Amino acid sequence: MAVKIRLRRMGAKKRPYYRIVVADARSPRDGRFIDTIGHYDPKSEPLSYELNQEKARLWLGRGAQPTEAVARVLYKFGLVERPWKEDAEATAPTQRKEGKTEEKPAADQPAEQAPADEPATAE
Repeated sequence: MAVKIRLRRMGAKKRPYYRIVVADARSPRDGRFIDTIGHYDPKSEPLSYELNQEKARLWLGRGAQPTEAVARVLYKFGLVERPWKEDAEATAPTQRKEGKTEEKPAADQPAEQAPADEPATAE
């Protein structure tokens, strides 16, 4: 059984509040969970985090994998290493395949002209 540490959405419409839960990876986002280890309120100023660090260490030690959002919260408590990369390549959209190149339409290219030192011949 793959176990994830993830966010469970609670709260009212347009006023989200999240619980940090340990759940089976196959269960739905707001479905059945194994354990609640904390809370996260993104609408409060400043952001509000609450985490039972003992439970978090226990589940991480058992092999539970945090999602990226939860890993950012766990990073603030010093429980995991930096979960994101600051490379521009990681956030850049995927590039086109190198084998394909786009050709410009003929209207964009200047018309070919005869060299100035040779006279133009009309036939």
